Amino acid sequence: MKYRVGQMGRVIVARFEDREDILENIAAIAKKENIHSAVFNLIGGIKKGSLVVGPEEETLPPKPVWRDIQESTEVVGVGTIFWQENEPKIHFHGSFGKKDTVRVGCLRGASETFLVLEVIIFEIQGIDAKRELDQATGLTLLKL
Repeated sequence: MKYRVGQMGRVIVARFEDREDILENIAAIAKKENIHSAVFNLIGGIKKGSLVVGPEEETLPPKPVWRDIQESTEVVGVGTIFWQENEPKIHFHGSFGKKDTVRVGCLRGASETFLVLEVIIFEIQGIDAKRELDQATGLTLLKL
């Protein structure tokens, strides 16, 4: 185990409108506000996106199982912001559901807000962390 201790910095509340890209907008806020370490909560609606819902098998590197969101869906989840080189890298896991169908997964790539989405970003100060490509897993992992 590796860990660092920091303290709470700024708190940012954002509202994304219909059709706005979720991960792209969170990264844009991180860039504009120069946020290098943060955790965020997200709640609202999504109507388009791709999720990784687990690996096919427990092998390295993992082969992801993908599922697409193609209609209005509720979403709630938590994510982190840490930079990879000169860009913020967003890592978000959420629960996505409509009617009796619920999925849990990692949102990746382009997405679209459905109606409205609320995001609250909690900046962490005093943490020197970043994301780096891990050769064994093929994933961009947190490095402390």
